[in-house]
Amino acid sequence: MTPIRDDHETPDQMEPLIPEEASRHRPELNDLALELATASTELTASLPEAVRTPLAGLVRSMNCYYSNLIEGHDTHPIDIERAMRHDFSADPVQRNLQLEAVAHIEVQKWIDGGGLTGHSLDPDNLREIHRRFCHGLPEALLIQKGPDGEEVRVLPGAFRQGYVKVGAHVPPSPGAVPRLLAHMHRMYRMQGRIGSVVAVGCAHHRLVWVHPFADMNGRVSRMVAHAMLRDTVKSEGLWSASRGLARNVEDYKARLAAADARRPGGADGRGALSEARLAEFARFFLRCCIDQVSFMSGLMRPADLRGRIIDWAQREEKRGNVIKGSDRVMRAILTEGEVERGAIPEMLGVSDRQARKVTARLLELEALSSASPKAPLRLHFPATLAAVWMPNLFPDQ
Repeated sequence: MTPIRDDHETPDQMEPLIPEEASRHRPELNDLALELATASTELTASLPEAVRTPLAGLVRSMNCYYSNLIEGHDTHPIDIERAMRHDFSADPVQRNLQLEAVAHIEVQKWIDGGGLTGHSLDPDNLREIHRRFCHGLPEALLIQKGPDGEEVRVLPGAFRQGYVKVGAHVPPSPGAVPRLLAHMHRMYRMQGRIGSVVAVGCAHHRLVWVHPFADMNGRVSRMVAHAMLRDTVKSEGLWSASRGLARNVEDYKARLAAADARRPGGADGRGALSEARLAEFARFFLRCCIDQVSFMSGLMRPADLRGRIIDWAQREEKRGNVIKGSDRVMRAILTEGEVERGAIPEMLGVSDRQARKVTARLLELEALSSASPKAPLRLHFPATLAAVWMPNLFPDQ
């Protein structure tokens, strides 16, 4: 086997990992971190469990859509949900993108379910995220062009073994990758409560800067940021940082590149890289997150959400798309969180058979969900209804 090249880069060459407490940049970053943590906690507390659980499922599709869109892969959440039901496009390119989306969502579900043990930046966790994501990809998406034009297969869960160039940035030698990631893991897990929130944006850049894998670094880094936000601001998967980054994609990419800059002089922190550029990226990242929490908070105001869903049910009744009584079923579920199937006939004043028709149609449209044919009915947030129930969440298809 060819030895992995190591140019003996030291951790000093990726410092600072975060603006130090005495830095002139920290007061504003600390304020933004506190604002984000407070807003995210308030959003979670404002939503009942019956809404949080289905909403988190829709946000996974949204998160996947926007993260892949940043990479130039456009797979609408409606097509993603079809793929989750094994309804794939006949077009091989679109089918591959659907499989990519399914792989992304499965990894995020694993993260949301507590799959990561220890700190998100543990190198073993990074490898496991990459391995799980690549394991679900079609072979065509695991093949990339090598530096000499030859085809090279991406190895799931393996750190890169060659040199790469990303734009103007040449990441560290492959032999240095484990050493630099170990340093990141050690330093970022030492941060306090507010510092850990500031660290999410900083770590996102530094992880991309190291470029640990041959491919998929952007998506893996955003999954790691998602995991870190769950830990630091209790996001519970109810909002998407990737949506904020994708909506400012040119600025996002430009600020990532700018934070690669070397320190221009003694007034710019203490490290090989620019503290000012890193602080600018961290501010941008935190503001994108705050904007997304604010957006979701407005969208999920209970009275407004309830009104949009009831209005939808009443309109669909008039059009004959759902059966009479559907609006009353939706109203009850929005009020109670869940409704036993056996309560529907008395609620509507109809026979058991007619009640089953009402709920069967709502289940078919995925307005409702149920764990089994006899389990209670609960609210569901399908991508097909998002444009009406949750306008502007993602582009209409």
